[in-house]
Amino acid sequence: MTKLLEQALEAVRVLPSDVQDEIARILLQLTGSKEAGPVPLSPEERAAIAVSKAAAARGEFATDEEVKSVWAKHGL
Repeated sequence: MTKLLEQALEAVRVLPSDVQDEIARILLQLTGSKEAGPVPLSPEERAAIAVSKAAAARGEFATDEEVKSVWAKHGL
């Protein structure tokens, strides 16, 4: 293990366990490990997805012009 990686792991050890788990998942993803597993969603993220699904079920989608406007706003 390199000295830099050892320093990084020491820095992570003092972080809260949920942050440590998030960093561990990122490392596993970066190394191509299949053990990274799915990323758990927060209650807020789950609520936002539910709102989006409900809007889609009602047929509420952005118009082509609205989509073009967002792309243009971000220079894409």
